[in-house]
Amino acid sequence: MSLAAYPMGARRLPVAAAILAILAVGAIALYAMGHPLICTCGYVKLWHGVTVSSENSQHLTDWYTPSHIIHGLIFYAALRFLAPRVPLGWRAVIALAVEVAWEITENTPWIINRYREATISLDYFGDSVINSASDAVAMLVGFWLASRLPVWASVALAIIFEIVVGYAVRDNLTLNIIMLVHPMDAIRIWQGGG
Repeated sequence: MSLAAYPMGARRLPVAAAILAILAVGAIALYAMGHPLICTCGYVKLWHGVTVSSENSQHLTDWYTPSHIIHGLIFYAALRFLAPRVPLGWRAVIALAVEVAWEITENTPWIINRYREATISLDYFGDSVINSASDAVAMLVGFWLASRLPVWASVALAIIFEIVVGYAVRDNLTLNIIMLVHPMDAIRIWQGGG
């Protein structure tokens, strides 16, 4: 029997199972690496807006959530180009696997120390498991948005996120990449308020 003979819900079940499995693998990996399930403060907030804080990247959302939505916009565009024949749900699974792999890598001592040495993130000790899972879900939101929005709207959304977050906290996805790959003193000084 062909896949088309199955009801739509049955066709989505393997994709949903793959998404849940990838999220679980990411959570288990981070927990095994010693990251706390939730903020060590003992509670979970929907939003934590203080970037220079030990609670940054510990709650459900923060100023870095838009960066993960942008990841989804980028992954959608890349996979639409690289794998146009792969069904949308499976492209989302691929994007999630890449995002979770990055979340695990980003939370290794090497990358954490790199952030602390090269940026103003001196209080950064890695993500909580719940924050990392929320970041991965934010990527899926961006992926979904990109699948629904015209290209110009996806680009505009990414630019708006970068400008707003850059203005609000002197950091964003672009600056994060620059400071991770090739730190610049001028950016570090500006991020520090100078």
